[in-house]
Parts: sequence; C-alpha cells; structure tokens
Amino acid sequence: MILNGKVRIIGIDPGLVHTGWGVVDSANGRLSLVAAGVINPEKGDLSLANRLLDLHTKLRAVLTEFSPDEAAVEQTFVNVNPTSTLKLGQARGVVLLCPAESGIPVAEYTPNQIKKAVVGVGHATKDQVDMMVHTLLPGVGKVKADASDALAMAICHSYMRVSRARMDLLAELAKK
Repeated sequence: MILNGKVRIIGIDPGLVHTGWGVVDSANGRLSLVAAGVINPEKGDLSLANRLLDLHTKLRAVLTEFSPDEAAVEQTFVNVNPTSTLKLGQARGVVLLCPAESGIPVAEYTPNQIKKAVVGVGHATKDQVDMMVHTLLPGVGKVKADASDALAMAICHSYMRVSRARMDLLAELAKK
C-alpha cells in the first residue's frame, strides 16, 4: 500500500449489463479525476459465459490503459430476485478477478460505507452521492450513474486506505 505520494485508485461498480468504473489520483489528501466510464458487455445472443468474458476483456483493457495501484469494489447485496443476485455475483467475480490478475490489491466496501464516506450519511440517496462526487471531483461533467457510483467507491477507498494503514501500524506496534 502506497502511503506517501500519489496513488491511483480505480473504483468498479459491478454489473452484468453495465459495469461502471472510475479512476482517481489521490495525493496528499487531494483527489483528481483521471477518467470514468461504463463497460457494456455485448448484447444479443451471447451466452452468460461469453458476456462475462467480454466484461473481463473490456475491464482488463481499462486496467491496462490507466494502471491503477489499488482497486475498490462494492460488496454484493442480496436482491429480491435470486437469479439477478446470482448473475450480479458472477459479474462481481470477474470484477474482483481482473485487478487481482495484475497484482492490484482490491478493497471491498458496503453501499452504506461508500455513502457515509462520500456524503457523510450511510443512507444517502443516489442523487446526493452524485452531487458529492461532482463536488469532490470538479470536472467530472455528465457521467452515467454507474460511473458516478464507481467514482464514489474510489473516493471512499482514498479516505479509508489511510485509516486502515494506521490501524495496521498500530496493530504491529502492539505486537512488539
């Protein structure tokens, strides 16, 4: 984990239909937007396996282009429809695999952790999260909701990573 200097973080909002991604640079407590977008796996008569392969290929291309140091992914929540939940879980598996293949550490956050880190309230609305993403990252412009959610994950991780590193250091010191 890079603590001093600049760290590039990718947030990824997994989905089988739309996977949002957002890349930010974090340096000395300041965030700057690098890029954001949405991966839309091929539609049509593709099997689930081929849609997951397409998601993998496209996400690998994003990781190659932007070379993040760390990744943040939203934890899965259980949906009303078990079939949808299972498919989301499969897409999430691809999203977790891609950075891990490249040796990029992956942190996972619950929706409430992300909202609390970005907005200050764990039950914030999507509009509130989007407004804070635009406030914290001037120049974002008009992005799709999935990309905004991914940027929120990257922002959350930029805040949480420093706290986690401090806790790890304290734990190591306590062992001595």
